[in-house]
Amino acid sequence: MLDQLSGGRLELGFGRGTLPIELNYFGISDESAPSRYEEANEILLSAMKGGVLSYQGRHFQLNQVPLTLTPQQRPCPPIWVATNRPDTAIWAAGNGANLACMGPAAVVRKVTDAYHTHRERSASCSGREPYVGLLRMIVIGRSETDAYSLARSAYERWLRSFKFLYELNCVPTPKPLPLTFDAAIESELCVVGTPAFVRRVLLNQMDEAGTNYLLCQLAFGDLRLDASLYAARIIQSELLGRT
Repeated sequence: MLDQLSGGRLELGFGRGTLPIELNYFGISDESAPSRYEEANEILLSAMKGGVLSYQGRHFQLNQVPLTLTPQQRPCPPIWVATNRPDTAIWAAGNGANLACMGPAAVVRKVTDAYHTHRERSASCSGREPYVGLLRMIVIGRSETDAYSLARSAYERWLRSFKFLYELNCVPTPKPLPLTFDAAIESELCVVGTPAFVRRVLLNQMDEAGTNYLLCQLAFGDLRLDASLYAARIIQSELLGRT
């Protein structure tokens, strides 16, 4: 229905999540989460074909469900899978999904290599080559000092929000999570600086990571709206199409 209402602009994101506590709130055990996720994906992909849906799995059972509405985009809207795991990337490749990765470019490369290796075995839902995306938090300033000042405060505020459930439940934060702004820069999660610097760094990281698409997180923490809009304008005018 969303794809019909939006005129065929819907894009779907699949993700299992990273914090078991969130699943536990709904009575889902850590052990069953992976198989539930796989079954739910299978059901959703089948449902978008329309017709009558039946499914018998370990977690879900559907019997002759009539599906009277199909997506406007055929055979299905573009699908995005967020992962840093090669095995999930292989699933994404086999199902023609776009890929979204974060982390150091050298680490992401292992995931994208697995994706590209298996990609040729399946066509994408949209009929085009899928996007292999690299996610980065981006702050662009008129000077390096300005950019770092904005980004440091915003990242620290974002980090406090991200850690809320972990600290509430006395659960260690994920090891890859940079616990300081300087660590976020070093781990390549954040790219901060002047337009020329950011452009150079992003192009280098995308090349090293084996990606062809950039996922820009331009608003996070308490970053001011004008700072996010400035970065968006710079990316549009200075970065897009200039390789």
